[in-house]
Amino acid sequence: MSALVRELLRTGLYKRSQGRICRQATFAVIAIIVGWGLYALNGWLVTMEMGARYGLIGVLFLAGLWFAYRIVNLPAFADFLIAVEAEMNKVSWPTRAELFRGSAVVLVMIIALAAVLYVFDLLWGIVFQTLGIV
Repeated sequence: MSALVRELLRTGLYKRSQGRICRQATFAVIAIIVGWGLYALNGWLVTMEMGARYGLIGVLFLAGLWFAYRIVNLPAFADFLIAVEAEMNKVSWPTRAELFRGSAVVLVMIIALAAVLYVFDLLWGIVFQTLGIV
């Protein structure tokens, strides 16, 4: 436990130049979640005096930002994010035209499958009504 606390109180960056984009995106998502949670907390604290409420929310927001900053620099988590960014750089992303073509194929197949299932449903409905089961 003390190693985690000691790591959260450090100010340095772990492997500063590696995995920068992935770490920044992760930091942003954690900060958004903290902000969203504090916005919800603000609704619960309506009975508190306004100055104290906003002071508490501000302190918690700063603590959440510090936590987000430190968590993306924990060696184990930072190594994971560095590896994620390295793998994402290896991905061959489709061109815009390939993306639209692939999306069109998926949409057409979904519509066709829905039509086939609808026809099967109608046929089985007729069969069951004829047999007097329904």
